[in-house]
Amino acid sequence: MSTSVLYDVPGPRAILRNRVIAMITIVVVIAIVGFFVYRFSLTGQFSAAKWGIFTYSTIWEQILQALGKTLSAFAAAAAGSIVLGFVLAIGRLSDHRVVRVPVAAITEVFRAVPVLVMMMLLYYGLPSVGVRMEPYWAVVIALVIYNGSVLAEALRAGIESLPRGQKEAGYAIGLRKSGVMRLILLPQAVRAMLPVIVSQLVVTMKDTALGFIITYPELLYLAKQLSSNVQFGRPLLPSAIVIGGIYIAMCLILSGVAKWLEARTNKSPRTRGRRGGAHPVTATVPVQPNDPRLHPEGTNTEIISTQYRDGDR
Repeated sequence: MSTSVLYDVPGPRAILRNRVIAMITIVVVIAIVGFFVYRFSLTGQFSAAKWGIFTYSTIWEQILQALGKTLSAFAAAAAGSIVLGFVLAIGRLSDHRVVRVPVAAITEVFRAVPVLVMMMLLYYGLPSVGVRMEPYWAVVIALVIYNGSVLAEALRAGIESLPRGQKEAGYAIGLRKSGVMRLILLPQAVRAMLPVIVSQLVVTMKDTALGFIITYPELLYLAKQLSSNVQFGRPLLPSAIVIGGIYIAMCLILSGVAKWLEARTNKSPRTRGRRGGAHPVTATVPVQPNDPRLHPEGTNTEIISTQYRDGDR
């Protein structure tokens, strides 16, 4: 009998037991979903009267305005998180202890404080010391602080996962630490950690919904107002379906953009050498038979070294 690296291949009894457990799980899940659908039906959540609120153009204008508020907070928070993540990641990798230790402490503190607590501290806590902050900035700053620290750890892990020879070879060809980080380590780390970065940006988008706690007029805040509309019988389920569908669509669009960026990055001449393609060489530079840009096995460090040598001629 063949075996797997992680576990033994199940025998006939184990296969039967797994199938029975899977069937029981499916039945239980269907029963739970059916119970909720039944309760929603009893309370009239599927009635046409509750869905009638979405037949008014004014409601859709409000939804578009709330969507704009959500996207505005997400765009600012995403850009700030990426910048803060790079800064904290580079600071944690510093050779100077006076920089590395404080940055590490700040990163751990930022990661430990929940986003909602940070929003409430900024919006409700700062006025006690004479500083008033708009809900928009409280949401953006809280998201930047938390997600930036998480991205910093992801980028640091990506950099440290690279072979040590990459950095040492960069120093060997005369690059300073800033050049090694900018030309060799960071590009490879970003490509390697792109799925993690995108998933964290999706979390950032969904966390903008926490802004309704501090009265930021985004999508969830509007959904709460719509679901409490007495004139249409408190349409809780229709509001949740419509607003939830908008969140799902935004996350799918963001994931699609990430896949497009990844595909575009993989087609870049800079990464083609690692994946089996040839590197372009300008015709004005004499080409040696052992030029690493002509061979698929040429590493990024060898290519950078060759480019630097060609630039000196």
